[in-house]
Amino acid sequence: MNKQQMDRIHTGKGFIAALDQSGGSTPKALEQYGIKGDRFSNEDEMFGLVHEMRTRIITSPAFDSAYILGAILFENTMDRKIGERYTADYLWENKGIVPFLKVDQGLAPLDNGVQLLKPIPDLNGLLKRANDRHIFGTKMRSVIKEANPGGIRSVVEQQFEIGRQILSMGLVPIIEPEVDIHSADKSKSEQLLKNELFEQLSALDKDAKVMLKLSIPTEDDFYRDLIDEPHVLRVVALSGGYEQREANERLARNHGLIASFSRALSEGLTAQQSEEAFNGMLSRSIRSIYEASLT
Repeated sequence: MNKQQMDRIHTGKGFIAALDQSGGSTPKALEQYGIKGDRFSNEDEMFGLVHEMRTRIITSPAFDSAYILGAILFENTMDRKIGERYTADYLWENKGIVPFLKVDQGLAPLDNGVQLLKPIPDLNGLLKRANDRHIFGTKMRSVIKEANPGGIRSVVEQQFEIGRQILSMGLVPIIEPEVDIHSADKSKSEQLLKNELFEQLSALDKDAKVMLKLSIPTEDDFYRDLIDEPHVLRVVALSGGYEQREANERLARNHGLIASFSRALSEGLTAQQSEEAFNGMLSRSIRSIYEASLT
């Protein structure tokens, strides 16, 4: 494991950029970027277009390590190059930004108020490739829609079971049990979730380090004690469907919590923009998310 990257993620100022839209969410991401479905006829063309979008973001002068600590990639993006370098190498060697990889294969159907992770075929093989591609850590997303104690327990147990497998391969897992921001009992779900997270963290080996990616809590500073937990390298927040302005306002009220935004990061960016307009919009977004992550 790269100690320089570990130190940067643990103590650096900035946020994590989420550039990990996968097969299911890519068409919507492209549509928001101004590329309609009639521009591609198969997955290869679709992933080529989204890689062009991500390359434009990553190579922009606005995408700067002064504001961004790390970036989460999709598997297809990890296997592609920016210029002569694989994407993760370009991020670290050219930009000083730590590369992460989304490893989940999407969500299982709703059961007990939650959506678990689908099975991840040959996860060890994927983790070996991630090491070969110089990836620092991984990310996997489950969703909590109701304050169901058994469902929430199953989400956290599954996340940490897979997290231990990731740790055994020398990578840092980002545990992401998202609480749906539209949930009618969101605050109750957050309390149940926090209790389960503490139970699983207490069972980790002494030197094990994980990251947590959580919805911005209903109660400000609700996750402060998780941020201070010795096994937790960093707690980052997803935007969860909030528009950028609201996500930033909510985030800024939570001390020690930093952003890991996707939709809120790329908000307003389109393929049709000039380079000047694109870079200007991206710069304003990055700086506003950075400022909200400093509190």
